[in-house]
Amino acid sequence: MHKPNGRKIGWISASAIVVANMVGTGVFTSLGLQLEVLSNPWAIVILWALGGIISLFGAFSYAELGTKLPRSGGEYYFLSKIYHPFIGYLSGWVSLTVGFAASVALAAMAMGAYIGKFVLLSPQALAIVAIVLISTVHSVSIKTSSHFQNTFTALKLLLILFLIAACFFMPATSPMTIPEEGVLVELGTPAFAVSLVYVIYAFSGWNAAAYIVEEIKEPARNLPKALIGGTLVVSLLYILLQLAFLHQASVADLKGKVEIGQVVADLMFGPIGGQLVSFFIALFLVSSISAMVWVGPRVIRAMANDYSIWHFLAQDNHKGIPVRAVWLQAIISIFMIATSSFEQVLLYSGFVLQLFTTAAVAGVFVMRWKNGHKGYSSPGYPWVQIIFLSISIWMLAFLMYDRPLESLLGLGNLLLGAVSYWWSNRHEQKLAVKE
Repeated sequence: MHKPNGRKIGWISASAIVVANMVGTGVFTSLGLQLEVLSNPWAIVILWALGGIISLFGAFSYAELGTKLPRSGGEYYFLSKIYHPFIGYLSGWVSLTVGFAASVALAAMAMGAYIGKFVLLSPQALAIVAIVLISTVHSVSIKTSSHFQNTFTALKLLLILFLIAACFFMPATSPMTIPEEGVLVELGTPAFAVSLVYVIYAFSGWNAAAYIVEEIKEPARNLPKALIGGTLVVSLLYILLQLAFLHQASVADLKGKVEIGQVVADLMFGPIGGQLVSFFIALFLVSSISAMVWVGPRVIRAMANDYSIWHFLAQDNHKGIPVRAVWLQAIISIFMIATSSFEQVLLYSGFVLQLFTTAAVAGVFVMRWKNGHKGYSSPGYPWVQIIFLSISIWMLAFLMYDRPLESLLGLGNLLLGAVSYWWSNRHEQKLAVKE
């Protein structure tokens, strides 16, 4: 069993992990795609507000799980204790194979694409260099990781606040127009439902602090503050940023565009200013990569402590950092960047990760039924859990219907995990016989 040593982080650093995991490319890319199917700007605002509410309900649930099961590992540990080690193992297997590694690779590729406009290296090479450098930083100590994370998260927040202020205070280049049809017309459409799925993905990361419980001071007090506070901050920023973009640019300017930040910056500051903002957006992705490089290896280490076939990944350095797990994740991410475009991998990993998040929130009911209730209590229990589960199950069903190939690929990955679990148990039995 891993016993953390050295410096632990407070709720501010833990909140920075949540914020850094949540704020990625999605907030700067989703709006243009949503405006292709939704024409009323207020429908867009409601969409992002719903995403924040759903994420907050999830954060309430994970705060209760993390304070009652205070060990690093997130869903891997929660599901192992609440249901069965097999369920937790599958969750850890998904995190090990595609979950965090794919997210690191995607953020690094996006950063490489932005910075590639200004330097001679290819976007692919830049992405690989970024992963190597950030993994090196997170191989030193918790103190180093904390300072690095806090610095780049602060820069990210300053950039977002700057864009929000600039959009609202500078004269609008193309004022927002409201269509004659009311907003309620669009709320019940399939287009709104599809857009909500992608908004939920943009909010992913609200549970990040639950993966590093053992590295947080007084988790019973600080974990809920980090999860709930970080989610509230990001939700507010997301809504304000979408309002700011819609205030500054017309639907026609933004519709179908992916690089929304650059489009709006071009309108406000001209081409040179737009390029400068693009460069800063690329830099803020360092924070996203850093957060996932910090969090992901803790899931790998938790599995490695429990299963002998993975013991070689459990080794920490003298500062309590799971260096082997850090570099295994880095190698998987680099492999993804070097060999393929992995949009389908992200979709199928999104399906299975949402599956385990759903199981974890449902675990609040199971844990109370098994063990009774004492300690921290989720606000709004049981209704926030019921609402979260209803929306999450709807999303999973929709993805199975709309994206059957990716969903089946995700289930296929679970099958490989089940085989790995069987192999692990056989290995444990052989060791027991030898002893």
